[in-house]
Formats: sequence, structure tokens, C-alpha cells
Amino acid sequence: MNPLDLSHDAPWKKRFRAPTVQYTSIAPLNRQRGLAVSNQSGVYQLYAWDVKTGRLRQITDKPAGVVFGGISPDGAYIIYHDDQQGNEIGHYVRVPFDGDINTPREDITPDMPPYASLSASESLNGQWFGYTVADQSGFNMLMLPKNPDGTLGQAQVLYRSQALSFGPMFSYDGDYAVIATTERSQSTDTCLMAFDLLDKSQQQNIKILQEETGTIQPVAFAPLPGDTRLLAVTDATGFNRPLVWDVVTGDRIDIPLPDIQGDINAWGWSPDGKRILLFGLNQAVYQIYVYDLENSQLNILAHLAGVYSAGYFYDDETIYINYQDSTQPAKVVAMNAQTGTILDDVLKAGEAPSGVKWRSVNFSSSDGVKAQAWLAVPNGEGPFPMIMHMHGGPTAVQTETFSPSAQMWVDHGFAWMSVNYRGSTTFGRDFQHAIYGMLGHREVDDMAAAYHWAVANGIAQPDAVILTGASYGGYLTLQCLGKTPALWAGGIAVVAIADWFLMYEDQAETLRGYQKALFGGSPDELPEIHRNASPITYVENVSAPVLVIQGANDTRCPARQMRVYEEKMRQAGKDIHVHWFDAGHGSRAMAQDIEHHELMLQWVYRVLG
Repeated sequence: MNPLDLSHDAPWKKRFRAPTVQYTSIAPLNRQRGLAVSNQSGVYQLYAWDVKTGRLRQITDKPAGVVFGGISPDGAYIIYHDDQQGNEIGHYVRVPFDGDINTPREDITPDMPPYASLSASESLNGQWFGYTVADQSGFNMLMLPKNPDGTLGQAQVLYRSQALSFGPMFSYDGDYAVIATTERSQSTDTCLMAFDLLDKSQQQNIKILQEETGTIQPVAFAPLPGDTRLLAVTDATGFNRPLVWDVVTGDRIDIPLPDIQGDINAWGWSPDGKRILLFGLNQAVYQIYVYDLENSQLNILAHLAGVYSAGYFYDDETIYINYQDSTQPAKVVAMNAQTGTILDDVLKAGEAPSGVKWRSVNFSSSDGVKAQAWLAVPNGEGPFPMIMHMHGGPTAVQTETFSPSAQMWVDHGFAWMSVNYRGSTTFGRDFQHAIYGMLGHREVDDMAAAYHWAVANGIAQPDAVILTGASYGGYLTLQCLGKTPALWAGGIAVVAIADWFLMYEDQAETLRGYQKALFGGSPDELPEIHRNASPITYVENVSAPVLVIQGANDTRCPARQMRVYEEKMRQAGKDIHVHWFDAGHGSRAMAQDIEHHELMLQWVYRVLG
């Protein structure tokens, strides 16, 4: 380990302070107006974006930050779910695009109690605003009619389901709506249900698109009046592939991509509705494509290596896309839609000290399964003390993102490794679904295999490997410490899951449906499976020190289950420290991130001596 550096100007702190642009979107009917998510104020907030000039005007000023929002198709309003200190329970509100942090918010669902929500969208003609409300009755897909003067009418129920569901998504004219629901699979697999909103007997006029095996996820309707084509993605072949479904005729076109490896997902349509913007992820590496529907032609863009997200056509010839890699903070660039050449920085990131480039590695796990991880090592000869990281999700993937946290550890002489364990996306349906119904077992096998690979290759000191992760990664930190205690020198769990029974009782309804889908049933229905998946079951086995950083207002990984875990650990004489912070599921503030990482560094230096 290198000397501990907690100085104000430490390079790792400068990386945390570098402003980034994490997400943008533009109003499709007023393309000079957009929405951006940035931390340039020190906390992630929503900004009104003047696309022509590049100026950002701050719209939200929430202490816990705001990272999700949308802009109305005409660019008149910015819309977001307004919660209490990051608890993700609240109301949808809207603010005029020309407003700022002092402009009053208009509550667009004033007559409802606070609610959790998975999704919201608006028809391009402005006729409907649709959103999901998850409460004790289940998942409710609601629609608000918009009047010509922009005011909103009374909410109408489109569909209700006890199973995990989200939507609605509208056609351009607002004549058709699509939802995705798991109610026909009783797992995480969704089918699509299309509703004819012109037919008042819509409950008897539903078209369904469903795979025999696999899930279908909606992406977007075609951006043209009268066009009823829906762009969607299916994993029926074992990997994600795009398709186009006409919700009126029922015609389905599966985009032929026989020679492409890995997942191919879709971002959306070109403004003329003739092409679709696709992105591939194979072994957690990105490739961008444009597919010409009229000529059935795939164009592979020759772009820089890195991580690409939130891509969309700005016009027929230009793509705007979020770009970052392990050494460059997230920014928005303009890309030539024919070649992939980056034309310009549309919204720049702040300057950050240089860091170590990550490299992709592979290793074998149990059952002969091949797993992938990202690795960064400091200068010098190994073995090194190691931080072994796990992403959240589990239906997510670690890609080569800009991570001030990872670079902080490398600065201090640690090797850093992030494992895409079974359950991760982009490695195929079988790899992703291998954990379903039995969470917390095969992922632990993969982490143990990663440990042995890193030790055998002279990268990690066998007695100095620290586990860490947030959300599901925090859960796996605790689960590994209990199930394979001999391997780990310690664990840092952030906004973690410790007890699936109490999780189910206390979490937001959106996540309760997700938990049932992952396990195949509730804790009452499958008690033994939930018990075996819960870190609290293995407290007696834990031998390494544990640091937990948990949000007091978190409704995804609620506080009570962690307090019970902490108490059981203390009663068993285990070394545990829990740091509580006043926010929800993770920190969105630079200063708080730095505070948490100072705590991590000091704790690890104490643990490793």
C-alpha cells in the first residue's frame, strides 16, 4: 500500500470533483431544447439544456440529488418524480423549460398519495402522459389526458396487474399504448400488451406479443404520425436482438444479425423512421450500429473504444451520445451517423487527473462457466493488496466506465478488479438467468473463482483481498463474507441487502415485484430459498471485519433489515461498523462521495495494518 492521502488536493478527490454529464435527451418536436443530468453544482441535478448554445440552466436543487427525468415532446416542460430525500416515494411534477430552481413545481398527480414509479412517457402529439404507480394493490398503468392549453385532466386506468409491470408507451398520435408485464411468465420475462385507445372496449381489444421462452422489452414507437410500428428487444435467441412490431397489423420483423456476437440492444429511431440506432455489448465491450430498415443493411460504426450510453439521432446525419472510459469522465459527443467519427464535444466534462486504463480478463468458475472481469493495477511488481468489486443489479453489467473510486484504490497501491458474475447482462440469457430462483450462490462461486485467479496470477496478495459493492454488489459482499469467509480480509458493503424477508416487508412496491420475479415467489411462498439467499443466515461464519455504508431513507434496501443484521453481528461478537447517511439508495453528491471514500480508506488501512 502507498501512504494514505486524505489531502484536499489528492488526485483521487479531484476525480470525484470533475463535473460530468451522465445523461441527456432532446425534445423530438423542438430539437433545440433538451434535458441534461449533471453534477456541475456538486450534486447530480436536472438541467434545461439549450442545445444550440450548450448552456445548462439548473432546474432541480434537491439535497439528495435527482438523476431521472424527462422533457415533454414539445420542449415545454421538464418532468421528474419528486421524492423525499432520495426515498423514491413521491409525485410526478413538471417545471416550465424556461424555469429554474426557484420556479414552483406543478404536481401533476395532486390527488394521489405518494407513490413509487418505474416509468413515465408522453405521446409525441401531447395527447397523453402515462406512468406506472406501484402500491399495495399492485402495478397500475395510468394515463393523464392533456388538454390543448397544456392542462391535465383526470387520471384514467389503462391496466392493473399484481405482477411486475411498467408503461404505458404511446404511439405518435396517442391512439395506441403498450405495456410490458411479467404476469404471463411468473418470472422476470415480460411480454408486450398493446391497447387500442380509440376502442372504448379496450379490455377486449388487446394484442399480445410473447415469446415461448424469453423476454420482450419495448423501446419506442416510430416518431411519425400514423405510424404504429414499435421498436423492441427480445432475448429469445439467447442474446438480445431488436425487432419491429406493428401493433395494428400484428406484423413482426426480427432484425437479421446472424454474424454478430453478444447482445444487440436498441436506443431508438432516426427522425424519418427509416433507420434504428443499435448498440452491441459483447463481453462488456460496446459497438454502435445503424440499421437501415428500407434496405435491410447494417452499418457498423468505426468509433473509439469506450462506454457509450443514452444515444439518439439529433438529425438524420448526426448522433448525440454519452461517452466515457476508465480514464475520461462522461461527456456528450456528436458522432457521424455514417462513420462513427466523433465530430465534436457537445457537452464537455471537467478535467480529471490521469488514471490507469482498465483491461478485460477472463477466468473459469464453477461448472466450467467462463466469467469476465475488469482489472487495473498500480505500478510495480505484484502481488498487491486487492479491492474486488461487484456491480449492482443483478441485471446489469460493469463496463469500462470512469470510476473515481477504482482509481482511488490504484492510487494507493491496490489492484482493483470488478467481476461480471453470473446474473450480469450482455453475456447471454443462460448466463444472466443462471442465478434466478437461487440468488446468492453461483455469484459467490464466481467471486471465489476470481479470487483464486488473481492470486494464482500473482496479482493479489492472498491475505489482503477486500470485497466491495453497492446495492446488489453490497449484498454479494455480505453473502461472500458469510459463505466463503476464509478468502476475504474484509468487506465494504454500500446500500446493501442483508435479509430478503425484511427487504420484502419494507421495500417500495416496485422492488417487491422485482424480488418476486427474481426468486419465483414471495418469502412466504419460498421461505427456504430466501433464507439460504440472505447474508443474515451466515452471520456465525463471518470472520473478517465489515464496513457498511447505508442510506437512512433507502426504499430499495431499507434501513430496518440492516439494523437487524448489525445487531445480530454484534451479538455474535463480529467486527462491524455501520455508517448511516441522510439520503436514499446511494449518494449523488460529490462531497458525500468523498466523505464515504475517506471512511473506506481509513477503514481498510486499519484492517490491513
